Amino acid sequence: MAKAKIIGQTITPFKRLTFGIMFGYACMMLALMTPATLLLTFKMVEIDPNGYTSSYGLVSGIGAFFALIGNPLGGAISDRTNISFGRRRTWILLGPLFGCAALLWVGMSTQIWQIIIGWAIAQLFYNFGMAAYTALIPDQVKEEKQGTISGLLGTVLPVAMALGMVLMTAMTDASSTTKWSLLAAIGIVGPIISLFIIQDGKVQIEHMAQEKMTLGEKLSRVYPNPRKFPAFSWAVVSKFLLMMGYCSSLYLTVMLVNRMGYSESAATAAVATINIVSMVAMAVTSIFGGVLSDKFRKQKPFLYISALIIIAAILIYAFIAHNTAFIVASAVMGLGFGCFTAVDMALVSRILPNKEDAAKDFGIMNVANALPQSIVPAIAPLLLNIGGWSFFYIVLAVCVVAGVAALKPLPEVGEHAGESNPTNLEMGRSVS
Repeated sequence: MAKAKIIGQTITPFKRLTFGIMFGYACMMLALMTPATLLLTFKMVEIDPNGYTSSYGLVSGIGAFFALIGNPLGGAISDRTNISFGRRRTWILLGPLFGCAALLWVGMSTQIWQIIIGWAIAQLFYNFGMAAYTALIPDQVKEEKQGTISGLLGTVLPVAMALGMVLMTAMTDASSTTKWSLLAAIGIVGPIISLFIIQDGKVQIEHMAQEKMTLGEKLSRVYPNPRKFPAFSWAVVSKFLLMMGYCSSLYLTVMLVNRMGYSESAATAAVATINIVSMVAMAVTSIFGGVLSDKFRKQKPFLYISALIIIAAILIYAFIAHNTAFIVASAVMGLGFGCFTAVDMALVSRILPNKEDAAKDFGIMNVANALPQSIVPAIAPLLLNIGGWSFFYIVLAVCVVAGVAALKPLPEVGEHAGESNPTNLEMGRSVS
């Protein structure tokens, strides 16, 4: 494979970059995750009152598939969009712009097929934006600060979701179209504002040697060779399995309506409370997890503890069907997932095989985030038919147990990764 170096990478001052990423990313997450955790369920109940558990699974599953391809595809396109406006800034603008239009489509839809199309487009293009934001970390942040910024970025999802729940609770009497329109507006205005904060620009990528590549080498440009970069593949597997457990939370609204018999207003209030508690817990451990992992130069112990905490939360959901228990479980889940998200992102930034393909490889890694969002809704009706809600949660807890085992081969900070990395990237940096 040809060696490469990047020349002329613009560097945004650390605090400014951190704020810009967090603000724009938070607005995107608020716009996308509030429907995913709340409004989409009510939309399906409205359109398909007798079969919403299955139709919701269909819509969210197809949407998650497009999120799955959106992250690596968006990352690869971002890596190759080398214009003066910036590789990342271009898709920070275009991704949310198309995603915003798709959310408006969903809000005005009256048929299941319309929701499927709109939600798929929203997931696809908002993931383009996500890939661009996350690629700024390996682009512009030194390795010794990547854990810190990853931890801070980990607070974005909980804060955004908590704000979304508060907003929807305050808008209980508003029409469905009004709610979807407001979220769409937030999802594009935030990224546009972040463009005035984040610095980016055209870079020069020099390939040091041009060699004829075999088919295997060409495929490795799509997905890094597992033999040369085993840590990358183990990280994908571990994240996927842990996300299978966390994605049990995607069925929270459906569970409250179907298992507990809640009305729409009662479910909205319960989901708001549960998510706010979870998000506060997530924000706390996300910050401290990232900072402490940088301080102690250790990541795997934090990941092990996080996974065990997530398992405990899932088992509470499985065996105690009570609103108070759900609040406790959500707090426990938030503690575990917040720490996991921060430390895992720092680990991924450290083991990326090729810096010149950072957004593409980050996109592949983010497939592990998106794929469970497709699989869990797809298998949920089957699991519920086999053993009910307890069985559904137990199966997902087992996935997390397997994820713990997949963490073991990952190299610790400072350890040899067992990788033969042919890319010696030297980044010529300039501050504009």
